[in-house]
Amino acid sequence: MIHQSFSKSATQAEDVSGGASSVPEPRKSTRSRKAKSFGSDFQLYLVEGTRNETISQHQYCFNIKEDPKTFSEAMDSRDVHLWKEAIHDEIDSIMHNNTWVLADLPPCCKALGCKWILKRKMKVDGTIDKYKARLVIQGFRQKEGIDFFDTYAPVARISTIRLLLALAATHNLMIHQIDVKTSFLNGDLDEEIYMKQPEGFVMPGNEHKVCKLKKSVYGLKQAPKQWHKKFDDVVLSNGFALN
Repeated sequence: MIHQSFSKSATQAEDVSGGASSVPEPRKSTRSRKAKSFGSDFQLYLVEGTRNETISQHQYCFNIKEDPKTFSEAMDSRDVHLWKEAIHDEIDSIMHNNTWVLADLPPCCKALGCKWILKRKMKVDGTIDKYKARLVIQGFRQKEGIDFFDTYAPVARISTIRLLLALAATHNLMIHQIDVKTSFLNGDLDEEIYMKQPEGFVMPGNEHKVCKLKKSVYGLKQAPKQWHKKFDDVVLSNGFALN
């Protein structure tokens, strides 16, 4: 009986091994492969000429350098005069709006830090449109209920904008679009917030003082809400009404 069972198991093993050897190989695709093509209009060529000639004719090819991450990097870059112009333009807007005043930091308060955000704005053809600098406060360190309360800002629904555009097209009306420069700097603050003096613009003799914010700056949690409130008040005071 034992001999018969062993023989039967051996026979089954042979059948399994024989069946495995008879498994057909995976079918391979017979589709002919073609090299990737970018179209007949795509051309690749080397730029010839001196460095100055090449830069003047193909300036967009050399605009791949990253924007400076810090104020110090901007001051050490070859475009330092353009970054300085952008930074001074931002500071002029801040000073014009009376955004802050220098004051002593109260013992119970902590001053928030700030950072320069520097970007090159590009045109459609890849050339540089302008150099832009923005002073941004470290709003992520604000505490709700102390440094801010409400942060929401009502915005127009896209369906409303489409409706207005459709009405303008139907009645042959003219549409004007405006862009408010440094819009968030116009919002008035209700809370008492202190900020460290921005890098590169620390007042000599007042290094120990901080900026007491009178108006909102970019990065504050309540900046969008305060800007909307300011814009709403100005529009209503000029004869417009809520619908």
